[in-house]
Formats: sequence, structure tokens, C-alpha cells
Amino acid sequence: MSAKTPHEFSRIREFFWPIHAFELKKVVPMLLLFFFITFNYTILRDTKDTLIVTAAGAEAVPFIKVWGTMPAAIIFMLVYSELSNYLSRETLFYLTISFFLGFFVLFATVLYPNREFLNPHEFADRLQAVLPTGLHGFVECIRNWTYALYDIFAELWGSAVLGLLFWGFANDITKISEAKRFYALFGIGANLSLLVSGPLSVSVSNIRKFVPAGVDAWQISLNFLTCFVVIAGLITMVIYWWIHRYVLIEPVFYDPDEVKARETKPKLGLIESLKYLASSKYILCIAAIVICYGVCINLLEVTWKAQLKLQYPDPNDYNTFMGYFSTATGITTLFMMLFVGGNLLRRSWKLTAMLTPAILLITGVAFFGIILFKDMMAISIIALGTTPLFLAVMVGTVQNVLSKASKYSLLDPSKEMVYIPLDPETKVKGKAVIDIVGSRFGKSGGSLIQQVLLLFFGTLSAITPYIAVCLFLFIAIWIAAVSSLSKQFGFISFVKAGEKV
Repeated sequence: MSAKTPHEFSRIREFFWPIHAFELKKVVPMLLLFFFITFNYTILRDTKDTLIVTAAGAEAVPFIKVWGTMPAAIIFMLVYSELSNYLSRETLFYLTISFFLGFFVLFATVLYPNREFLNPHEFADRLQAVLPTGLHGFVECIRNWTYALYDIFAELWGSAVLGLLFWGFANDITKISEAKRFYALFGIGANLSLLVSGPLSVSVSNIRKFVPAGVDAWQISLNFLTCFVVIAGLITMVIYWWIHRYVLIEPVFYDPDEVKARETKPKLGLIESLKYLASSKYILCIAAIVICYGVCINLLEVTWKAQLKLQYPDPNDYNTFMGYFSTATGITTLFMMLFVGGNLLRRSWKLTAMLTPAILLITGVAFFGIILFKDMMAISIIALGTTPLFLAVMVGTVQNVLSKASKYSLLDPSKEMVYIPLDPETKVKGKAVIDIVGSRFGKSGGSLIQQVLLLFFGTLSAITPYIAVCLFLFIAIWIAAVSSLSKQFGFISFVKAGEKV
């Protein structure tokens, strides 16, 4: 067997780590920034699911997204767009992070301990008596409004901090040639956080084993989780400050001419921005991808979480399972980033962007097939030593792990890259509209579909076949948007940056 030449070793190194030594000063802090932001997102996502699903049921999730998260996202987008005209990017970052951390501390110290006093149980009982069964989820949102509020803020952390602040910052300081090498690797920081936050959630949830009888174990778990979120948030702001003070001052990492162009370019108002973005086929295709993902993942997750609650009704058991789920997602995503995402993105943007809807299509067929035909397969399932419910939970878990792993390692890097050739005004306003409102509109759209179906059929189990049809329809729209955007991105990148995608 012949020895490998230095050139072959170089190619192997570039396959796994396509970063030059001098670029580590920029890449490493960005990895850490993504790590701590995603660490919080994972903790918050698992915690809000535990609060809502175990207390109000999965039926409440669609109502929260439509009547809570969507309006909150619009309000946030309006405020953020207005503040971006007066505050610097750095100040806006610190203000946003502080606002979210303040709420999570308020919830753990005031809202949750006083939930029995604050949540209107008697009013909800009277309301449920006069409303149809299909609105049970809506009533539970009112009954558990403190939990619903936590759910809204946790969801907005993903859109506002992860989607808008981090990726908006990355797009500002990254060239297209760098993005092809950097973006998939940025996700390594995010998914290493899943490997930390997942086991951490499991450990904190298991604290109930050591708590005396009569003590609220979940309150203690929530206090620990909130402390972790606050610490990670503070570290995030320190890293962001360090990047501005010690990285972006070097021309090799940041083009000062681009900064000057951004500061001198006239600012568009919100209405003008929306009109301009609506007239852009390029932006509309990005929005279609974001919205379709939101609809699809919402349709799948709510159905899965309904099965999950039946299997794990206790909050700590539920949160323990979610911790294992986050760990599995982190391992799978890390594998896909190292061996699939980065290398595929450098070769074909279109194929990279197409893989996520393809994965959702294949796994969606398997998941809904188990749920819809579990009675026909009951004997065979029992012969395998399990139950139809547990098998549905496990298949749904695999589906969710693969869909999230493909999003983090394939969809997010490819989606964020298409913002780079845009002018600064379109990039800032367009990203705010798409990532905050578009993302929430997608999930709210899926929730609205479920609400309408619930009004007619009453329960999640009854509407499952119709949810499956809607899922496949939106996946088809998603694939069409990717195909169209691929052609536009290749052209605009070649014209504006002289680079062929």
C-alpha cells in the first residue's frame, strides 16, 4: 500500500476542516457564539414542551402558535425593524438578549411559583362547558397562560436570537467564498451544544429522585435550567463583544467599505421594505422555503408530541426523554455536518437544499404510516415485544431527529448563504421579515390547519390522515421554491461577486 502524498493529506484535511490557520481567530469565536445561543435554544425548547404538553396537552400547541407566537413575532419584527434605524447592530444585540433573559428569570422566580393563583382554572372550566370539543386546546392555553407565555418567548429565542441576530451577524461579516467553508462548520458549535444540553436536561430532570416528598421537583429543575440559560446568555454577549473588539478590526476578516455603505445607505421604512420584499421573486422563494419548513415541522411535531405525552405524562419523565432526544439530534447533526453538509454545500447548493424536504418526505411517510395503520399491524408489533404507542413514539423520534439534523446541517447553511449577495438594506430588513414573521407564519400556518381540522373532527387522532396530505402538499411547494432559487442564486452570485455557485 503506497504512502499518501502531502497533497492527498491536504485534501483529506480540507474535507473535514476546510479552514486556514489564520481564519481560526474568526471561526472559533463564531463557533462558540453559535454554541451558547443554541445551548439556550435547546434548553428552552425542551422546557417549554414539557410545560405545555404535560399540562395543557399537544392540542394547545397549534393555538399558542397562531394566537400567541405569531402576533408576538409580528410585534417583535416591527420593534426590531424600527430600532435598527436608530441603534447600532451591537447595541441591538445586547438589548435583545437582555430582554429575553429578563423574562426567563421572571418566569422561574415569579410566574411559575404563583401559577395556581395566576392561571384562571375556574374561568377555563366555565369556558370549556360552552365551547365545542375542538376548542379544548384554546381553553387550555387560557387556563395555562403562564406556560403559554413561556412557550412564546422560547419560540422567539429561536427566531430572534438564533435566526436573526446570529445568522444576520454571520451574513454581515462573511463572504460567499468563506460561507461555503464556514457555514456548515458554524453548525458544529451548535450541535456540540446539543451534546451538552441534552445530558444536562436529563441530569436536572432526574433530581426528583433526591427530592423529599411534598417538594415540587420540577420547580427545582426549572431553577437550575434557568440559571444555565442566564449564564449562557451572558457568555454570548461577552463573545459578541470580543469579536467586535478584537476580530472585526482586521481588514482580512471584515471589509470596512461594506460597513460604510451600510451606514450611508438610506433607510427604508417598514411598509416600503415589505412592498419591496414582496416584489422580489428571490426573497419570496426564501420566504417560501422558511414557511414550508415551519408548516411541515409543526404538522409532524404536534402529532408526535401527542403520542409522547401518552407515553410520558410526568413532566420530569417527559423532560428526561427530551434530553435524550436533544443528545441524539446533536450526534446525528454533527455526523451530517462533518461527512455530508459542508462538503456537499461546496459542490452543489441545490442538492444540499433539496435534501431536507426529501428527508421529511421519506420519514413522514414512515411516521404517519405507523400511526394510521397501527391497528392493522398491532399483532406484529406486539410480537416484536413492544406496543403500538411506543413504536409510534420511537418512529416519530427518529423522524424528528433526522428532520432537525438535516435542517441544522443542510437547510440552515444553504438558506443563510443566499442572503450574502444581497445589498445591506435588503439583507437586514428581508431577514427580519423572513426569519421572524416568515418562520412564525410557517409554524402558525401549520397550527391554523390543525385548528380548522380540530373544529370539524374534534381530536388529533381523527385529523391525522388530513395532516399527512397537507404535509406532502407543502413539501412539493418547498421543492419547487428550492429549484427556482437555485437558478436565481447562481446568477446573482456570478454577477455581484464574480463567483459561480
